[in-house]
Amino acid sequence: MTASTKRKTKKWMLWSIIGILVLAIAAAAIFMPKGTGAFQAEVAKTGNITTYSNFPGIIDTQNRETVISEKPMQICDIKVKQGDQVKNGDVLMVTSLGENIKATINGEVSNIRIKKNTQVNAGMEMMKIVDYKNYKTNVKVDEFSFRFLETGQKVNVSINALGKELGGTISDISKEAVNENGVSYFMVAMDLQRDSDLRIGMSTEAKIVKDEALAVTTLPMDVILFDDENEPYVLLPSEEGEPKEKAITTGINDGMIVEVVSGVSAGESVMYSTGEEGLLEELFWR
Repeated sequence: MTASTKRKTKKWMLWSIIGILVLAIAAAAIFMPKGTGAFQAEVAKTGNITTYSNFPGIIDTQNRETVISEKPMQICDIKVKQGDQVKNGDVLMVTSLGENIKATINGEVSNIRIKKNTQVNAGMEMMKIVDYKNYKTNVKVDEFSFRFLETGQKVNVSINALGKELGGTISDISKEAVNENGVSYFMVAMDLQRDSDLRIGMSTEAKIVKDEALAVTTLPMDVILFDDENEPYVLLPSEEGEPKEKAITTGINDGMIVEVVSGVSAGESVMYSTGEEGLLEELFWR
């Protein structure tokens, strides 16, 4: 037998096998009692559904003080150095007139811009005090999600660089929107729980509850069907064997599970197709 004849024989045998499989599946569908085999049952359950909105943000400190000279003066002594930890009320500098310039927050001394015996002008920045223990994230929230927020609300915040999720609390919501490229958004500050790995400038993603339905009837999304008017329905088992359509009212969904407001109760079974047509198509194109 030549190589060409062998190839033709193998190809003929392959198509013969596929043909037999197709005929077997088709025959099973024809002679199988209605309502069996082509459908499986799914039981409606009682459960909770929560949907979220995600917003990007940047980490910043909750407290920062820029120490600025209120008038022309000469600094005769500097009581701190870069990196020192100070508390509210600690003396930072002393003027030639014996005046004490004090810290107004707890934090770490940063960006010292003057030296001992320096003459400074009014409004000059002399140093900064930064709180590196208490952080917040500032996020942009679009105007459509703004109504879901309130001060004191608990949120979850993912720290992308660290692979962590921390708890947070909304501490401030801007009273004026900012328009950027035709989109209005509000700046929202969220205080973060303490974590020594946090750094100012790290990116975050805040996860805020949008909708919540507790102890409701639920079904998987893939058992919900839609009619020509885009109204949802399900298939219920019947005594005749052929599933019958039942209109339902749906509520929120999380992309996987749907809230069923009416039409089906928890504990009832609905039917869904096993998708035999997909199997035939897969066999044909292999």
